[in-house]
Amino acid sequence: MSAVEHLKELHGLPVFDFPAQGEDASGLPEAGAVAWRLAVDPWGEGPQETYEQLWQRFLGAVGPAGVRAVVVGAWGEVYEDSSGAAIRLLVDAREQLTGLAAVFVGDLVMEESEISWITQSDVTPLLAAYPRLRELGVRGGTGLALTAVRHEHLRTLAIEAGGLPAHVVQAVAACDLPALEFLELWLGVDGYGGDATVADLAPILTGERLPALRHLGLRNSEIQDGIAAALAAAPIVARLKSLDLSLGVLTDEGAAALLAGQPLTHLSWLDLHHNFVGDDVAQRVRDALEPAGVEVDLDERGDEYEDDGDVHRYTAVGE
Repeated sequence: MSAVEHLKELHGLPVFDFPAQGEDASGLPEAGAVAWRLAVDPWGEGPQETYEQLWQRFLGAVGPAGVRAVVVGAWGEVYEDSSGAAIRLLVDAREQLTGLAAVFVGDLVMEESEISWITQSDVTPLLAAYPRLRELGVRGGTGLALTAVRHEHLRTLAIEAGGLPAHVVQAVAACDLPALEFLELWLGVDGYGGDATVADLAPILTGERLPALRHLGLRNSEIQDGIAAALAAAPIVARLKSLDLSLGVLTDEGAAALLAGQPLTHLSWLDLHHNFVGDDVAQRVRDALEPAGVEVDLDERGDEYEDDGDVHRYTAVGE
């Protein structure tokens, strides 16, 4: 199973594809009963509907005041055209989408675009336009921008990338998010723009700006061992209910650092799947945590190979 899949739900609502031009649009669900996914097919035969045309049809067909969740799929040729126009449409509709609680930008899978080919844009205007937004998700780090803000109501922030730029990580770390309960960052690899360091994560690990945080995911990283070592003494950990370090290059060194640090027995679950941890150390992790009731996932050893004495290991998601 791929780590990158189409969303099946958002904000607890099943995702529903708004019909494309020419498809049957009768019998649509109630506006607030689903998360509405809007996507165009720029490679289809014949004249194609633009994302703006699709968006205007959507607003006309569904009572916008009742919409609770929007999933932005392909807005065009996403490796050339950024998400900026799609985000502007959302921002411009803020007086119509008065009940909007959740947005996900970039719900694309490999067949539509590799994750690192998705061209994103500045998502800060969404947070400014919707001060009562509860969830924001983004897929793709290329061109992504964020300005540090204070947002009183955001509870979930998830950014998935094959390479998440340091300036985005730094902006997230500088945000004041007093209601945030769930934070997930796919840091990726330097080869695809993931140049963040453990030092960039330091303000997150203190938890000073995240008093409500209960889940932290620092995933898909080639610096996973360094992150694990930093988490071993990070103040935020004592407040967490779950910790996710999956999809990355976690080795015996990182797993041992976690074990040698502060207790983790208060966690409900620890996700380390897709890793490079040996059987002996993996068993040490299980023996330390599972008797206390912690659900530990150490499945799926990652792919590695040796070349001239150098061992090469890969995150689950890169390109």
